[in-house]
Amino acid sequence: MNERQTINQLYPNRAGFFPPKPAAARPAAQTNGPAFRDVLDRQFLKFSHHAEQRLAQRGIRLEPEQLSRIGGAVDKAAAKGAKDSLVLFQDMAFIVNVKNRTVVTAMDGASMNDHVFTQIDSTIVVK
Repeated sequence: MNERQTINQLYPNRAGFFPPKPAAARPAAQTNGPAFRDVLDRQFLKFSHHAEQRLAQRGIRLEPEQLSRIGGAVDKAAAKGAKDSLVLFQDMAFIVNVKNRTVVTAMDGASMNDHVFTQIDSTIVVK
């Protein structure tokens, strides 16, 4: 047998000839804190397709400072255990899925007249 032959050459149908290293021998993933993606998701609000359509239809434009204030309200709702919140901000209303930090729908002042909000468990008034 030629010394330069490898195990895969000798046993081509035997993939994984050597067993994998035990978990203790592998380097451990750092778990000192939340995953980067989780931290990133908590910093921003997402908008569902429906909410984006409503924003466009109703001519609602949000500045970064406004988004930051709405995000702060969502943080407060999350701290209280809210799941789906109505966020009242200036003359606008947003239904937000708190866990996913996703705005589900948005309304301007005219759209809120005589509107009944359902499937929410909390309301936040942002001044």
